Amino acid sequence: MFPSFEVVPAVDVQDGEVVQLVQGERGTEKTYGDPVEAAERWVDQGAGTLHLVDLDGAFEGERANAPAIDAILDAVDVTVQLGGGIRTAADAIDLLDRGVDRVILGTAAVEDPDIVAEIAAEYPDGVLVSLDAKDGEVVVSGWTEGTGLDPAEAAGRYEELGAAGILFTDVDVEGRLDGVQTEPVRRLVQAVDIPVVASGGVATLDDVRALRDAGAAAVVVGSALYEGRFTLREAMAAVESS
Repeated sequence: MFPSFEVVPAVDVQDGEVVQLVQGERGTEKTYGDPVEAAERWVDQGAGTLHLVDLDGAFEGERANAPAIDAILDAVDVTVQLGGGIRTAADAIDLLDRGVDRVILGTAAVEDPDIVAEIAAEYPDGVLVSLDAKDGEVVVSGWTEGTGLDPAEAAGRYEELGAAGILFTDVDVEGRLDGVQTEPVRRLVQAVDIPVVASGGVATLDDVRALRDAGAAAVVVGSALYEGRFTLREAMAAVESS
């Protein structure tokens, strides 16, 4: 999935616009314009993968920004991973058939783990299971509901079901630009043999390096890029040169 460590820009879409939320809470969003323009900008700067999230879909349980997502798919020619509102295997397989490289399953995978195996049977590299953790517990439904699941234990279960990778979002630091916590990432990496993609809290180039050193295969970066803390090219150079 990631031959070498990769910095993956996030394009989170709400009401047809790029936004970034603080700790996943509605009402905290800052908007950053047109999703296609953002996607093209990151590709122009060297992105090999884009991380797309339909935030309305994540909260409402059904995809709500399909036109914006489809426009991005038409505009770029890089690897695309998409999450938010994908609740059935049929929906996921349809997206994979249409050119999405990986679907991200969070709530659906928790509610029905077998959905992972069902999709993986047709697309062995197509499922990235999203484990979003708050206070050490996996949360779902737009980070609003606790599950009682331990992230590392859950990751092992999804690996057995055929997940190609784990997307781990540290909700405690997500969107705050206060830095990352590496220990939860390190613990997850040690629990599975599939790639772990880290997300949440990145504010500096040192944060990017720290997640790489913790064993993550890639890092998703949102607010730090949109707020100009560093450029995508700087982040890519930072991990290539150290």
